[in-house]
Amino acid sequence: MKIFLLGYMGSGKSHIGKRLAERIYQKFIDFDEEIEKRENSTISEIFKNKGEIFFRKLERQVLEEMIQLDEAAIVSLGGGTPCYGNNMELIKTNADVASFYLKLDIQTLTERLEAEKAHRPVISHLDNEEQLEEFIRKHLFERGFYYNQSDYVIDCNDKSADEIISKIQEKLG
Repeated sequence: MKIFLLGYMGSGKSHIGKRLAERIYQKFIDFDEEIEKRENSTISEIFKNKGEIFFRKLERQVLEEMIQLDEAAIVSLGGGTPCYGNNMELIKTNADVASFYLKLDIQTLTERLEAEKAHRPVISHLDNEEQLEEFIRKHLFERGFYYNQSDYVIDCNDKSADEIISKIQEKLG
């Protein structure tokens, strides 16, 4: 069984994924880090130097490989991964994958991402919290359709990492 964690940037996919993997003794894979390792380049450099089409094709290839892994793993997907092509359909139709949307409200995401803005090229150009909130609101509106198709939606607002992990384990049985 592979467990895929989906959600917007700042939703805690990597943090929760690492902790969950430790708790249930499974391998953890950060999807974005996997892509960066393969290309020996950051995601933003890949976009800049090779373009979005190249990135989306690579993203799809890595997604297919993650789904076909022969071992159990926790995979924190990139925030946009489920939203392109038929990636979400591919995730949903594989019996060996359980998908979890780590859902946070716009205000919580804004607070988290405001503190991380400098390290996130997609939002580093936004001048103030108001622009950041509007950016997140727009993206969540577009991406919510895909995220909400996950096998499980976990409300992460006002929840500790341990509470979120317990919810995931509860859903897994």
